[in-house]
Amino acid sequence: MSDEIPGKAKSFWIDSTPETGFSKLETGLKVDVAVLGGGIAGLTTAIMLKEVGKSVAVIEARRIVEDITATTTAKISAHAFFYSTMMDNLGKEKTQMFAEANLKAVESVSNLVSKYGIDCDFHRTPCYIYTEAGEEAGIYKSEAEVAPGLGLPVSYVEDISFAPNAKAGVVYQNQAEFHPRKYLLGLSEEITCEGSYIFENTRVLKIKEGTPYEIETNNGSIKADNVVVATHFPIYDPDNLYTQLKITRSYIMAYYARKTLPDGMYVCLNPFHTYRSIPTDRGNMIMIAGEHQIVGTPIDTRKCYNRLEEYAEDNWEIESIEYHWSNQDNAAPDGLPIIGETSKSGVYVATAFGGWGMTHATTAAYLITDLITGKENPLVELFDPLRFKNSKPIVSSDDGKLEIARKFQGNEIAWPSNMEVPDLSRDEARVISKGKEKFSVYLDEKGHMHRLQAVCNHRGCTLVWNTAEKTWDCPCHGSRYNYYGQVIHGPALVDLKKYPENR
Repeated sequence: MSDEIPGKAKSFWIDSTPETGFSKLETGLKVDVAVLGGGIAGLTTAIMLKEVGKSVAVIEARRIVEDITATTTAKISAHAFFYSTMMDNLGKEKTQMFAEANLKAVESVSNLVSKYGIDCDFHRTPCYIYTEAGEEAGIYKSEAEVAPGLGLPVSYVEDISFAPNAKAGVVYQNQAEFHPRKYLLGLSEEITCEGSYIFENTRVLKIKEGTPYEIETNNGSIKADNVVVATHFPIYDPDNLYTQLKITRSYIMAYYARKTLPDGMYVCLNPFHTYRSIPTDRGNMIMIAGEHQIVGTPIDTRKCYNRLEEYAEDNWEIESIEYHWSNQDNAAPDGLPIIGETSKSGVYVATAFGGWGMTHATTAAYLITDLITGKENPLVELFDPLRFKNSKPIVSSDDGKLEIARKFQGNEIAWPSNMEVPDLSRDEARVISKGKEKFSVYLDEKGHMHRLQAVCNHRGCTLVWNTAEKTWDCPCHGSRYNYYGQVIHGPALVDLKKYPENR
């Protein structure tokens, strides 16, 4: 199979909806709550806060709903991997709380769709979770025994007609799927009035503590009594949560097939693939995701798409591949989301959704709304961001590396005059070391050389080239930059230092 990746390199969710056009920040404003991040967590939190009378400003570095939420598979499900295991680890009471939170989130999305009359292809459908490994059947049988006692609509299945290799699974009835960008663009129309705002192309640079907080951006400042950090990976992190977050990347394709996929959402855990159908003007298109990897793994990421294509062809006989894109997830060591107030009073965070952002982001919205308005919520302790304060880091941090990144940003590191640049083929990239300093070079398809610092501005980790998407990715905390050096995903806040090409 060729390394050429078929289909448009863009998320279907973005390609099938109009671009937004909210203005940049109007400096000098004061609101009750500043929400950082314009994805599902930020926008759902904003609408819920507005519904209880709070003035809100959503601040987005680029355009709303064009990053993680716009590249999801958009399954709204109350399941877990697995409730039976969670019972052993957390006990019945906390597991029950988690199950109820997930069920409430599914219904909350449904209620918001109905309340605001949002046309977003919201559709009730079952969610199947299964394995192709027969020796794993026991955990699915245990799940089918435990989950109904938690109020979950779950039953055991073995015969899954569209997945002939399935050996065991469970099905969750009455879950849901939708078009996430249509949904959130609908919510955004309800936010921007009566003293609340959405600001785009406004990158947060710093949060100054005080009463109120002052949020400094590239377009000036805004003040707020409370701050919600809903940027997927926290860009403001007073509790060093970055040391606890495992970052993974997955690859997605959308295609028309000769075989019909029955109604439902499907997750095969071994080997991992997840898929569902998407309604279009040409009929249903199938979307499949898989090939999980740790972000920044030094592999040829084009082959991830190649393997997805092979799996799809084997199972559904591809007619035409229309799109390909990728997505990023982060997860906490205990598998629970991180939602709540940080060690800084009035600053809240929502992260570590572990691949189930539609559900957990909605949970985050009503939990944070309760915290800000002083309403009791039993989930506060379960999802507490401070639960890791005495935990050993799962991701290392080297302050020496961070100091080198700061020197790059302070224009203290020049391009070495005697450094040899390797001969590159077009569309090839390399990292070059000169002592402790690291530089990157990329020769684009037109023959132009792009020279940058090769360390991430978040914590100084050495960047890795992503062959499929032509980006520089951080293997430590998930920041990503395009080959011009511009930040396209945090937690990094500033662009890489560029070095002009010598001609």
